[in-house]
Amino acid sequence: MVKYSFRIENPNNQYIQIQVVFEVLSSTTILRLPSWRPGRYEIGNFAKNVKGFKVYNDQNKRIETPKITKDSWGINTADTKTIRVEYSYYATELNAGSTYLSSEQLYVNPVNCCVFTLEHAHQPTTLEVYIPTNWEVAGSMDKAGNVLSAENFDALADSPFICSANLQHGEYHCNGTLFHIWFNGEVKPDWPRLIADFKAFTAKQIEKFTEFPVKEYHFLCQIVPTKIYHGVEHCKSTVIALGPSYAIFGALYKELLGVSSHELYHTWNVKTIRPAEMFPYDFTKENYSRLGYICEGVTTYMGDLFLLKSGVFSLGQYFNELNQQLQKHFDNHARFNYSVGESSFDTWLDGYVTGAPGRKVSIYTEGCLLAFVMDVMILRATTNKSSLDTVMKQLFFDYADKGVGVTEEIYLAELQNISGISFQEFFVEFVHGTNPYEAILTESFDYLGLELKHVPSPNYSMGRLGFKTVPTAANFTVTALYPGGPADLAGMMIGDEILAVNAILCAGELDQWLSYFDNDVKKLTVIRSSRIVELILPEVMRNFYSEYSIIPIENPTKLQDNALAAWIS
Repeated sequence: MVKYSFRIENPNNQYIQIQVVFEVLSSTTILRLPSWRPGRYEIGNFAKNVKGFKVYNDQNKRIETPKITKDSWGINTADTKTIRVEYSYYATELNAGSTYLSSEQLYVNPVNCCVFTLEHAHQPTTLEVYIPTNWEVAGSMDKAGNVLSAENFDALADSPFICSANLQHGEYHCNGTLFHIWFNGEVKPDWPRLIADFKAFTAKQIEKFTEFPVKEYHFLCQIVPTKIYHGVEHCKSTVIALGPSYAIFGALYKELLGVSSHELYHTWNVKTIRPAEMFPYDFTKENYSRLGYICEGVTTYMGDLFLLKSGVFSLGQYFNELNQQLQKHFDNHARFNYSVGESSFDTWLDGYVTGAPGRKVSIYTEGCLLAFVMDVMILRATTNKSSLDTVMKQLFFDYADKGVGVTEEIYLAELQNISGISFQEFFVEFVHGTNPYEAILTESFDYLGLELKHVPSPNYSMGRLGFKTVPTAANFTVTALYPGGPADLAGMMIGDEILAVNAILCAGELDQWLSYFDNDVKKLTVIRSSRIVELILPEVMRNFYSEYSIIPIENPTKLQDNALAAWIS
């Protein structure tokens, strides 16, 4: 048994006092912090938050704790039966995968802050929290008072929890599973509406898989006053960080539904249907995989689609979500340079930030669109009798919890077994290649009686001159350039701050002035590395960035109507 304890001496300094006791199993013990966390396939640096790392033997005497890697310590334990490890963890970041302490809450993702050893990783674990008596504990671990328990370190690492006096709680049952919804932070839940919608998409997902992997599940929602959108999946729970508070049941409600459906689908896809490279997890190093188009791509596609299938979203609302993925795809010219398979591997290299312009694509966006195309390919090949749902269900029953992770070969075999057609060439060209998606998307939409439309961006800077900006006070900072567009040819650079058009200050109205000088030479004054630079943009008779949308065709055939009905059922 491994025993942790968490104490709060002074919440204002945001250090959590952590203690853990290990039975000694060898003459040398290596204490580790995880190098990454599930749901974020990039190297982390949690040890940077550790202060005052000390180890004591069974005589209560300190043992030397030399560090041997960035997040591990080698301890001589030849002359002691137990060791007690004590340290403080700095907890200042509040998102869906972090650990955070304030006077109002203790929020813990154990994978961030719990040291472990490989020898003890399979032992039962307890974690006792010393918190104010009026605080409640929300999370998926078994609870006995303030003592939480997990069957092993993997389960502990996968079980975030929130301690707070401000928790609001709702619940619903579906197919024998109890689902909890927890809100922490300033929010006014519309419980009847929320539970009806959550129960609808939950029931539809379970219907397609026929069973849910666990008997109890927790939605842990951290609601903040500022703008944030983040979700992290776990086997028995998810943490969702969303804000600002005032919009949760207004403009952000569809985002709350979208991220919740997405994270719930992860309970099957990633937590149980797991890439072979992550079965089991190895927290000591990168777990490289090229299956991001399944892990996140299929989940992104299915998360929104199940809101449509369950009746929570209308067809128009769903199209709005898919339009966003199409827009991201077509706006990113890295699609011609790097495949989604390669980008999956490289999440460990540069995480989830944009990175170098034009270098890589999003596993969420590209994977979502490829999942849509494969879904339609299966529908067409089976006369609408099977779909990607069928494939994922088969993977769940054949591989989940059987000690076997999924490989690309397994995924390909299931696709082909269900559909009766080969996907080999498709994978070569689109998963591991950089072939354009236009033809396969158009063909798929046409099968469903839909049409992919695109029109020039109404923003003059994007549609006519080929550059994107974000406002910075009264000026505008360049964020993207269309390769070979007027701005690119003029020598504009990402990061340029645009001050003026034809010697007139932008004053927050860049596109208005560009439009005003439509038929004139356009000279832009920019700040670049603290210097003033003048750029003359050539005018060309073509458009650059476009806006993409899906619309139903006017007179669909009976076959198209049947296909659309099967797709959304």
